[in-house]
Amino acid sequence: MQNLVILAGNVGATPEVRTTQGGTKITHFSLATSRPKRDSDGKVLKDRDGYRVEETEWHRITCFNGIGKTVEEYVEKGMKVMVRGRIHYTSWTDQDDIKRYGTEIIADEVTFLTRAKPADRSGNDTTEDEDIPF
Repeated sequence: MQNLVILAGNVGATPEVRTTQGGTKITHFSLATSRPKRDSDGKVLKDRDGYRVEETEWHRITCFNGIGKTVEEYVEKGMKVMVRGRIHYTSWTDQDDIKRYGTEIIADEVTFLTRAKPADRSGNDTTEDEDIPF
C-alpha cells in the first residue's frame, strides 16, 4: 500500500515557519495547481478571447526539519515548485464543539522548477543575484 502525492504548481505566499515546544521546525506554504475546466461533453472550455478556462486548487504543504529549512530560506511567493510527499488528514473539535477536518500534504521532497530566491546569509534582506545550487 502506498500514500504518494506529486504536485507541481505555484507557491501562493511566503512560507510560514513555527517551532514546536519540542524544538521541531515546521514550515507551511500554499501551492496552487491548475487544470483546464471542461464542459459536460469533456471539451476544454475557452473564454471569449480563445484562452482556455482553468480551475485552480489550493494545497497546504507542510515541511519538517531540513526540507522546511531549505523552503524557508529559498522559496518565495510565485515560484514554481514540485512537491513529492503524502496526504495527511486531521480532525479536531473547535471552541464551539464543532467537528472540523483538515487535509495537508507532508512533503518528503521539494524541487525548485524556477530559480530560488537568494539566501539571506547576513540576516538582512538581499536583492543581489547569487548562484544558488538546486
